Amino acid sequence: MTHLQDQHYDFIVCGAGTAGSVVAARLADQKSARVLLIEAGEGYSGPEVTEPALWPMNLGSKRDWAFEGQPNPHLNGRRLSLSMGKGLGGGSSINVMVWSRGHRSDWDYFAAESGDPAWGYDSVLNYYRRIENWQGSPDPARRGSDGPVHVEQPATPQPLAWATLEAASRLGIPTFDSPNGEMMEGPGGMAMTDLRIQHGRRESLYDAYIRPRLHYPDLTVLTGALVTRVLLVGTRAIGVEVVVAGERQCFYAAAEVILSMGAVQTPKVLMQSGIGPEDELRSHGIAPTQHLPGVGENLQDHLAFGCTWEYLQPQAVGSGGCETTLFWKSDSRLEAPDLLQCQLEFAVPSPPEVAIEPPQHGWTMFAGLARPTSRGRLRLSGAGPLNAPIIEPNSLSTPEDVKAAHASIALSRELGNSEAFSNLVKREVVPGSKDHRAMEQFIRNSAVTFWHQSCTAKMGRDAMSVVDAQLRVYGIDKLRIADASIMPRITIGNTMAPCVVIAERAADLILAAYGVIAAATAPDGNS
Repeated sequence: MTHLQDQHYDFIVCGAGTAGSVVAARLADQKSARVLLIEAGEGYSGPEVTEPALWPMNLGSKRDWAFEGQPNPHLNGRRLSLSMGKGLGGGSSINVMVWSRGHRSDWDYFAAESGDPAWGYDSVLNYYRRIENWQGSPDPARRGSDGPVHVEQPATPQPLAWATLEAASRLGIPTFDSPNGEMMEGPGGMAMTDLRIQHGRRESLYDAYIRPRLHYPDLTVLTGALVTRVLLVGTRAIGVEVVVAGERQCFYAAAEVILSMGAVQTPKVLMQSGIGPEDELRSHGIAPTQHLPGVGENLQDHLAFGCTWEYLQPQAVGSGGCETTLFWKSDSRLEAPDLLQCQLEFAVPSPPEVAIEPPQHGWTMFAGLARPTSRGRLRLSGAGPLNAPIIEPNSLSTPEDVKAAHASIALSRELGNSEAFSNLVKREVVPGSKDHRAMEQFIRNSAVTFWHQSCTAKMGRDAMSVVDAQLRVYGIDKLRIADASIMPRITIGNTMAPCVVIAERAADLILAAYGVIAAATAPDGNS
């Protein structure tokens, strides 16, 4: 769709990804609300999106923003690939489909930072019970069974997954029915992965929330439309400017504008709108409307280091290739797991700097950092909408992260070299035997990200906060943010599920502001 006759709506939601799809759907359930959902990418239903194992084919495609970090001295000058979903469903259309809900301590931290207990874990469990259609072992205190989001585990896990669970048990790591119940309330453990796969096909959040509501007369979805800035009258948001097919168009919101474009595009559009660090804005000729120094700061992401083994014989790839998940502590004194490991049932090539060829048939454990202490930032390269953002991940800039990387790789090697794999694995290929100094170089040369960019417009009460506990942008009326950028700290685990909670909560807050008690309604109107 390239041109809309109607320019006027009640709510405009920018970004039809994981969070934006949820917000728009919940607002559209109020039948009198006219909702416009704007997406820069397009719709796509080809095999790369629908078939779980083909997700790597989306990387670098037109469904990927394909951002790139600046050269990082802590990575020996390397630039990180920073993929993000572009198109209907956003990241949930191209990711590994892992459903990971965050640790109890994450949500309690959100509550402490925002000053609102409704962001705490006990409250968030209510959201998960609303959201989920959980197919596994019943856990009524923690899991939902009739929500819009289908969550299941691999129907027939590959032998590799079972061997990994056995290896964890041999190391004294507890195993659980699911990574999303009791396991994320304590020191962690290992479990079969919870996935967003239904009937053997990926289900994006757009599929779950918007597709069943496309018949609503007051819900409009506009694709191929790049949001360039929020339209302001004084300090009040009245709409957005977009570029569609090379032409600028304006759309107006009588009630609110909600930004759900992710941790790169959301702060970029804020700054292009005159909302952000004054000096940064002035340097690009943008007149500041609201000085918010935290816009674009506090960038966080999960880092990973690929450890690879060669199979004795070729093995099948199950589900999306990630069938087990581990969260664990590098130090028992920590309040929560700081190590995150995602197993992939195929050999992932290391960055060229590692200079080790992957085996023809093998598997890779992404030994990751669940709670990184490094902080990056995002800046503008120019005032124009097509000027690429300057992203400085600043990964591995703290000694704590380097120490945790050593611990995560050591644990991964302990697992992968366990006797539990004797019938499957021939040898460890990457990293191979390395002394401590060589291992540090391996860490800096092999680091990649999980593509969980977040925290660049954080919720909180200090001078660097961008939104308050109700996700309202400080100093600007009628403008909220609902995506991973509002996280004060990155959650432990993949970020898709927490983004759905953020979006559901945003919708509740918006509806409450307009006198509507939010009910979790299904597309047919039944609660």
